[in-house]
Amino acid sequence: MSDRDLERCYTLTDATQFKNALKQFQVLVEKTVAQKKEERLGLYVKDEIDYDKFYETILTLFGPEVKAHDVKAFYRKISNNLDARIEWCEIFGYFITEGDALAAQLDEENMVFLVSRRQRITKAGVKRRDVIKCIAKVPQLDFLVTASQKGTLTIFNSQMRILTTTNIPDSSWITGCDYLPQLKRVVAVTERTIIIWDYKSQGSCQENCFIIKPMEHCLLCVCTANLSDELCKDDILMGDDGGYVNLVTVTSDDFGLKQSKVKKKSQLQVLDSRKFKNIKRKLHDDWVVKVKFISTLNCFGSCSLDSVHSLVLDYLKRLEDNVPVREFSIPRGVNSFTYCGKANIIVTGGK
Repeated sequence: MSDRDLERCYTLTDATQFKNALKQFQVLVEKTVAQKKEERLGLYVKDEIDYDKFYETILTLFGPEVKAHDVKAFYRKISNNLDARIEWCEIFGYFITEGDALAAQLDEENMVFLVSRRQRITKAGVKRRDVIKCIAKVPQLDFLVTASQKGTLTIFNSQMRILTTTNIPDSSWITGCDYLPQLKRVVAVTERTIIIWDYKSQGSCQENCFIIKPMEHCLLCVCTANLSDELCKDDILMGDDGGYVNLVTVTSDDFGLKQSKVKKKSQLQVLDSRKFKNIKRKLHDDWVVKVKFISTLNCFGSCSLDSVHSLVLDYLKRLEDNVPVREFSIPRGVNSFTYCGKANIIVTGGK
């Protein structure tokens, strides 16, 4: 850390006062770590130093120059790793060497808490009074797909620059989007339609969109189910307001052959939904608000605000039969869920 950085993070005219503050800080950290160790052993801790007390003490020692997010990152670090190497300058958001800073940024467990960077996207490809409804990450291509409520589909690169965008002239709102890895196209759903967008084609974007309709129920969410590495074929999972989970299979023949028969000047190409293979099963008694295919477990998950059939987690073949599914009941239902492969746990969120 340079002298200039030191002056920026802390200003004290009395060097002795600063040294005393550092000693008290070291005592505070040692006491906090000792209490955390006692908690993990199941021992009773008297006058526990929680985050609020820790933060107030830091402000007393170093003054208002300390930022709350830096203190919170430091507190989380010593709470999660009691043997972690720490330095007083981390309280101010600085690291001793560039190597330490880089290591902290590359540490997947601490990345969220130790790196405090935000970037405002000024050109998000969204119209006025419109909102982003869904974001899908495509790690194999290192870009993001976003869908706005009023029909704007956009692809960003890893630097959050727009690669391509299109507007879907549909009266229904978009409710979700994802990426089809085999067909290499973007899929989005509205209340009654499925949209397949060939983002790579040149020319007018409207010439490269296919609309599959009508759907029996209002579609609320969508994801891709990567069942196999079979080329030119993708499976799409969707949840609707009837409590059904739908599995629709699309192939390159459904779009490539039909596209060659239509003139280039035509706009959106509408396809009959009855010509597509659609397997569905009613799994919830309320809206299906999220579906997700967990490739690690080779199964799908769906959640609903239904208090009885709140979360379903089972194999895709359960959509084709009447065998009871693995489900969980949670009061007032589940709004969202995700799976962590490293910890092998599923986390749910509800009201």
